[in-house]
Amino acid sequence: MRASQARLVKVAVLGAGGGIGQPLSLLLKHSKDVTQLNVYDVHGAPGVAADLSHICTPSKVQGYGPEELAKAVSGVDLVLIPAGVPRKPGMTRDDLFNTNASIVRDLSAAVAKSSPKAIIGVISNPVNSTVPIAAETLKKAGVYDPRKLFGITTLDIVRARTFVAEALKKSPSDIDVPVIGGHSGETIVPLLSKFSELSEEQVKALTHRIQFGGDEVVKAKAGAGSATLSMAYAAFEFAGHVIRALNGEKGVTLCTYVESKAEPSCAFFSSPVELGKDGVEKILPLPKRNSYEDALLVKCVEGLQGNIKKGIAFGTK
Repeated sequence: MRASQARLVKVAVLGAGGGIGQPLSLLLKHSKDVTQLNVYDVHGAPGVAADLSHICTPSKVQGYGPEELAKAVSGVDLVLIPAGVPRKPGMTRDDLFNTNASIVRDLSAAVAKSSPKAIIGVISNPVNSTVPIAAETLKKAGVYDPRKLFGITTLDIVRARTFVAEALKKSPSDIDVPVIGGHSGETIVPLLSKFSELSEEQVKALTHRIQFGGDEVVKAKAGAGSATLSMAYAAFEFAGHVIRALNGEKGVTLCTYVESKAEPSCAFFSSPVELGKDGVEKILPLPKRNSYEDALLVKCVEGLQGNIKKGIAFGTK
């Protein structure tokens, strides 16, 4: 599709002043398909907007503070939510629940009121639980459309492609790794059986590294942060897929966390989907798995069911 035919997209980043929000906003400012970029945060968003506005790309940037959330999301096509507290050493994603759950609920309520047809991509952890919270919030407002709500699990795919490429001494651009399940620890199930060149030991080591790659970054940053830059890149990659589909491109697929019957025992599940102009157009069948991956999936489901239940309970109270 030629650029002249493309629909220019309006995007809002909620939590744009944070460690993920700033680099994500920078990447979006660089996108030729983003005509308007609204950056919102309780602290610092006008400064982020002023900084970004000096970059010589066509998209317009506007910053919004804590009393301007409704304006920030009004009329946008895509809302990305990285807002929340980051992980620190020793913390799991579930440790973030109490703080981030309230943030996602309140931001989702604002989108429901001011931009009910927008596609929403949730980054705030624990994604396994925050997406069900957003769903329940949208249901309360009477605007829930399961095609338009996503948990952004793209970082798991980005890591998988990087780590497998390193092991095989290939370019990550030549590697495609389906990653299904959820977005924390053992709920992350990378399907590596397609790579016959990998030994059993390599598969086990790579699986663990993909599942717990976030811990690697938290430790390396020595308490000063978590996976912000790689998450910003992954969220931008997710946004790029959505924008391509909004612009009418056919056959745009990715693995992402959505309401799905791909795994019947879980209301939400990260699985391959085909995107369209209204979000999820089709949920695709899960890829073939071997016995090792089936065992991983059993553990995934055990953890994921509890995460989802916790999110729904918070969202419905």
